[in-house]
Amino acid sequence: MKQVQLRFYEELNDFLPPALRKADISHRCDRRASVKDMIEAFGVPHTEVDVILVNGRSVDFSYIVQDGDRISVYPVFESFDISPLLRLHPKPLRTPAFVLDSNLGRLARYLRLLGFDCLYQNDYDDDAVATIAHSEPRIVLTRDRALLQRKIITRGYFVRAVQPRQQVREVLARFDLYRLVNPFRRCIRCNGLLRAVDKQTIKDRLEPKTRQYIDSFRICSSCGQIYWQGSHHVRSLRLIEELTKT
Repeated sequence: MKQVQLRFYEELNDFLPPALRKADISHRCDRRASVKDMIEAFGVPHTEVDVILVNGRSVDFSYIVQDGDRISVYPVFESFDISPLLRLHPKPLRTPAFVLDSNLGRLARYLRLLGFDCLYQNDYDDDAVATIAHSEPRIVLTRDRALLQRKIITRGYFVRAVQPRQQVREVLARFDLYRLVNPFRRCIRCNGLLRAVDKQTIKDRLEPKTRQYIDSFRICSSCGQIYWQGSHHVRSLRLIEELTKT
């Protein structure tokens, strides 16, 4: 029987029951276990962890826990230089790209409105999300801890907020995306890129008043949805201002 002590730091405590937060945790283990398995046994997804210290030494997820170990588990560091330590996340994607599970449809639409590459379908199951995240690669956004515990997912984030507009602000802050906001470049329906289109080539698809008063249009390169600056555009601008207010 192995006896170890663990402590989780900062926002990793969000995943723990109140009695275990910001405290040393005594834990007994009667089997051979990696530190990754032990951490996730407490409900903390490995995608949320960036540094693990065992007895003051930096280790990776494959480390096999030993009797008497003192394990410190840290989240992603944004403001501190931890270059001497073994970071467990791969380098950030040069251009952030996301895949969202089936419960985050409104968040996907809002992020697309702000110009971010977000794959989402309401029939994605966990296997599909994990496969897409691994093969492309993409960052998984989810409120399902079990999904983030899949080994093939190396980039992921558990969205804490419940309300979609709060979720947007949370994701923008977590991944430092405010400077990358580029509205109206993606289709909010399918994620395709928008391009300018000549009015004459789409006039048969327009309502009479739209055809009469609007001259500038864009079209989705993937699904063919048409966009223009009508009354809805003003509402979208107000929404963008609200979502990106820091």
